[in-house]
Amino acid sequence: MLEVFSSGAMSLWLNVAGANPGDTGQTWENRFADVMLLNEPDVVAQGALQQYLGRLSARGLSTDIQGVWLQAGLVDLADNVGKNPLPAASLTKVATSLAALQRWTPDHQFETMVGITGPIVGGVVQGDLAIVGGSDPFFVWEEAFALGNTLNQMGITGVTGNLVITGDFSMNYESDWAKAGQLLKQALDARQWPAEAQAQYQTRMPPGTPQPQVTIAGTVQPFSASPQAQPIIRHKSLPLAEVLKQMNIYSNNLMAEMLAQSVGGTAVVRQQAATAAGVSVDEIQLINGSGLGHENQISPHAVVKMFMALQQKLEGTGLNVVDLFPVSGRDQGTLEFRKIPKHTPVKTGSLFDVSALAGALPTRDRGIVWFAIINRGEGLDNLRDHQDWLLQQLVSQWGSPTTLPPDLQPKIDGKRPALGDASRNQILQ
Repeated sequence: MLEVFSSGAMSLWLNVAGANPGDTGQTWENRFADVMLLNEPDVVAQGALQQYLGRLSARGLSTDIQGVWLQAGLVDLADNVGKNPLPAASLTKVATSLAALQRWTPDHQFETMVGITGPIVGGVVQGDLAIVGGSDPFFVWEEAFALGNTLNQMGITGVTGNLVITGDFSMNYESDWAKAGQLLKQALDARQWPAEAQAQYQTRMPPGTPQPQVTIAGTVQPFSASPQAQPIIRHKSLPLAEVLKQMNIYSNNLMAEMLAQSVGGTAVVRQQAATAAGVSVDEIQLINGSGLGHENQISPHAVVKMFMALQQKLEGTGLNVVDLFPVSGRDQGTLEFRKIPKHTPVKTGSLFDVSALAGALPTRDRGIVWFAIINRGEGLDNLRDHQDWLLQQLVSQWGSPTTLPPDLQPKIDGKRPALGDASRNQILQ
């Protein structure tokens, strides 16, 4: 029996379903018909999918291991083994991103504390410089330069003791405390910069940025070797949303692993992602948060649901999925040389015999079409070309929107993250 909805409830329900006639030119009646026919196959989507599978079959690939899921709002458009967990490679980072946003808000900032164990005499700390890590996965050269300049601003130019490290501290994606500490020690003193640091300073820091000079006489040591430190600086990371954007643009495995561990580990990522996406945990099998290894297996259906859950999670924040993932025609990273329709936010994934792609395809007639494609086989460049072809076919049938949907308007510029901003260093004394 068909229930009677109030106009407000009807509008809300149709919006959740992905129906927005103001963007597509369709009437409410047509959109309502779409929503009511949830189990009816979409002729365009089914036709394009069969052609796609035919192209793969012509290459000698078994279609039984080529996963696809296409969905618009609540409407399932087409799929092939869509609920079967398949090696997902870096689509795993979609789960890690979702779990992180279940734990923290998009504007969450990781804090690294800096302290000293002795008085400052003539600009020199009579003791150790202490670093207490706070799980920041994106503390890189530029952040360390800014920290060194803040120490110089405080009048500190030297340390008689050691650089001591505790907590969860990493630098340049190096999580070993000794290696991360050695990188930081170099970064704080421009006279010790390696070529890589020099290059980052020249290309990423604003012209005229001072070059820090903080000489540390001792070595890098674990914090247990030092007495209690007096906090002097609280360093805050970029907001979580910007961290996720950079992680996903470049598919950085180490950043993903650090975030997964900060959330509580792989099992927590799996459970949190499944719960938020409303799918069975059986569709998400993980051994890490990055996607390295064939044991990370996710169904295309679950990947789509996670993408949609991220979009819903960001409602009311001013952000959307384009602020978390690379966008075709705008960001490079893993999208370089791809022919994905413009303005499509995606996540790529690759192992030696796995190519995966998922995201949100803007169309004129179907609104936002959520998709996930997971291929098994050799010749990754060829598999990527076929994936791009499928998306192009869908756009050729459904059309491109005349204007970018509001739900896919970007707020975060992924090309130049605001690394090295000294305003995120709070001087405590």
